[in-house]
Amino acid sequence: MIKVSEFISKDRIKIFEKGSEKKEIINKLAEMISKSDNVENKDKFIKDIWERESIMSTGIGLGIAIPHARSKYIKDIVISIGIAKDSIEYDALDGKPVSFIVMIAANESQQKEYLRVLAKVALILKSKKKREKLLSANNIDDVYEVFKLI
Repeated sequence: MIKVSEFISKDRIKIFEKGSEKKEIINKLAEMISKSDNVENKDKFIKDIWERESIMSTGIGLGIAIPHARSKYIKDIVISIGIAKDSIEYDALDGKPVSFIVMIAANESQQKEYLRVLAKVALILKSKKKREKLLSANNIDDVYEVFKLI
């Protein structure tokens, strides 16, 4: 059974303050993922993230965005998490701003695992209680706690 927490570390979690924008947040989350040993080429991975985003917004509603890409420049699944204290415009499918941004990177060959992780992240974030906990998080440890056991 895949646990989302296996792919998260505290150094890939960021709480964004007022004035942050979609481009800045996506680039920062991609940058954090790129520091992982599982990333073989940072620039090409970031290009893959933006190519996926250009196909269709990864803002799925309920204030949630899950930018993601399968890339040959990723060795194994890596996740970064951003919480926007002031929700941001994201061109989400429901037209509403976004506060929760979870980026998922996986290797091209990891389709099954990738889809499972993507589904689990969406399930976690669809919980109103967990979203409220994340919005009230004062630090990275508080954010990590929400995902730690899942």
